[in-house]
Amino acid sequence: MKGNTYLALDFTSWDEAEHFLKENDLHGVPVKVGMELFYREGPRIIEKLKANDHGIFLDLKLHDIPTTVMKAMKNLARLEVDMVNVHALGGSEMINRAKEGLLSGSPASHDTKLIAVTVLTSMDETALNNELKIPGSVADNATHFAGFAAENGADGVVCSVHEASRVKAACGSFFLTVTPGIRLQETDVNDQRRVATPVFAKENGADILVVGRTVTQAKDPKTAYLQVQEEWGHGSTP
Repeated sequence: MKGNTYLALDFTSWDEAEHFLKENDLHGVPVKVGMELFYREGPRIIEKLKANDHGIFLDLKLHDIPTTVMKAMKNLARLEVDMVNVHALGGSEMINRAKEGLLSGSPASHDTKLIAVTVLTSMDETALNNELKIPGSVADNATHFAGFAAENGADGVVCSVHEASRVKAACGSFFLTVTPGIRLQETDVNDQRRVATPVFAKENGADILVVGRTVTQAKDPKTAYLQVQEEWGHGSTP
């Protein structure tokens, strides 16, 4: 992986994403490509980003029957990105088969990390308990999902910063915690519930930050991106 701060390219097309990266002199920064952009542009966008030296987190949150996910992951492995993900709600067997597909499809020279999504940062305990009928706290559920993901081949999880230290304690220091919902102090939280600053993320055990609107909607996106890295660098370790 080429860095620890992935910029979410939440744009509708490659033209928009490319213009933003060029206009703000963000050549080569690690980026996250989600469903909106990938479903519009397909695998060609990965090749274009790699040609410009961007590390890539492909955020598609695969969630289907185990065999389907295994076959899909085998195809995605050929893209040779930094990270891909599945949704932990798919269960242990699905995660295990995803890892199988990733390993069988990856060139021997490349190590794509498999990341399992725990609880979306847009959700809180009320939504988890009352809408999904999943009992317990967000932290307890995120830690539970991380535990069986680790046991079935995942290299880490997507979780909020608020659960990162508990995941580390349960799964070990080398198990990656990928944390969206990162906000600079002065920016809005938008539709996410469990957000945090880069300093808090560093102090609470986050390994990899995902930043979106706090950078892309800033008046000066490059300065905002560099500020995230600066604040991360000055955080203390637990």
